[in-house]
Amino acid sequence: MIGETLSHIYQQLINHYGPQHWWPAEEPFEVMVGAILTQAAAWVNVEKAIANLRQAKALAPEPLRRLEVAQIAQLIRPCGYYNVKAAKLKALASWLGEYYQDNLDRLFAQDTEPLRRQLLSVFGIGQETADSIILYAANKPVFVIDAYTRRILSRLGLSPAGSSYSAYQRLFMDNLPADARLFNEYHALLVRLGKTTCRPHPLCGECCLNNLCQFAKNSTR
Repeated sequence: MIGETLSHIYQQLINHYGPQHWWPAEEPFEVMVGAILTQAAAWVNVEKAIANLRQAKALAPEPLRRLEVAQIAQLIRPCGYYNVKAAKLKALASWLGEYYQDNLDRLFAQDTEPLRRQLLSVFGIGQETADSIILYAANKPVFVIDAYTRRILSRLGLSPAGSSYSAYQRLFMDNLPADARLFNEYHALLVRLGKTTCRPHPLCGECCLNNLCQFAKNSTR
């Protein structure tokens, strides 16, 4: 039943919005950088920070290691929290050099669970960031949970018991095929819905899911 509901939600989203072509990046390390920079930041500002790194020829592990944290911070200033994010990028670049000699193919050749544990061991990488890297850079089927997903599922009346990150993730991964392309598109569509319609103050009348949504039904009574 829940699998059918989730599939129906996906179909209505894809019919309404179309493919999202997410994550917008030229290569896997750029995805890793973007996954850190997008923490508490609008993507338009992340793009500015990435453009600065690219212009400085610092969008790779080895040149990032050569820079001081303060230099990285200046380059990524548009995305906010730039000092702490600079330290996170420096830690990631150092970790990749020490353990993988900057070879992302070798890093991503691991199975999902060992890869996730290793990413979580790196300073500045939490569950959402690790899963974004695994899904969008390593192309492995893991569902990314973010604030948009939590808000949308809550309003739909589908929040899992406990409401932990892992509980939300299991809701999708236990009830949908383990397909990286599906998880990629589904997550991107939920983000699109959360940004455009299912906002903190939602535009229920414009929402393509309002026929399924408990929140929308209750608000019209």
